[in-house]
Amino acid sequence: MLKALIFDVDGTLADTEGLHLEAFNHAFREEGLDWRWGVDEYIRLLEISGGRERLMHHWRSVNAGLKEVDNGAVQDLVARLHELKTAYYESAVLQGAVSLRPGVLALMSEARAQGLQLAIATTTSPVNIAALLRTAIGPDWREHFLSVGDASNAPIKKPNPQVYMKVLAELGLRAADCVAFEDSANGLKAALAAGLDTVITPNRFTAHHDFKGALRTVADLTQVSVPRLREWHAR
Repeated sequence: MLKALIFDVDGTLADTEGLHLEAFNHAFREEGLDWRWGVDEYIRLLEISGGRERLMHHWRSVNAGLKEVDNGAVQDLVARLHELKTAYYESAVLQGAVSLRPGVLALMSEARAQGLQLAIATTTSPVNIAALLRTAIGPDWREHFLSVGDASNAPIKKPNPQVYMKVLAELGLRAADCVAFEDSANGLKAALAAGLDTVITPNRFTAHHDFKGALRTVADLTQVSVPRLREWHAR
């Protein structure tokens, strides 16, 4: 029986990746680096979950012939870049740069009205989540979700299922009682590894991914209702 809906954030709740890309490039400029990620490169980098992890991967790629002799200095650079990027992203979101994807709020409202629990399972930071949902839902956004799994409390990134296992434990539910919502192959792998039926809503950064094993792949959530989810889930 369907009892809860578990949502990824970036790319799923909102089409945020374009703003993340802009924020990374802003951080590079602020630090005086000659790095600049284009859309195609960022699409490839999204195969690596986590902003810090992407930055470290890029550092290694542009310094392929160098050994990380002073690993602390590299880690400090990555930390500074990530802080700059996060601050830029948060400010832009609070100013209305992104909004929730079509159908998201309607499905959440319908689910709550029908007694289903809501949860978040993401690899992004608490700051990013709060900026987006405070703007979209309101200052009481946290009250809408029984569990929020994020980079601070489930640090092993997707496709590892850690964040989903944590959320399921906090919900006190079996995977068979829930449906997850994702937009990427890594997210789908994580959800499937946790035993969750998963609905995929791709975006321009993930449309080329392999979504084999998904419960359904839909353009957005405008045509997804709780009765339809119950029907898909029951099958």
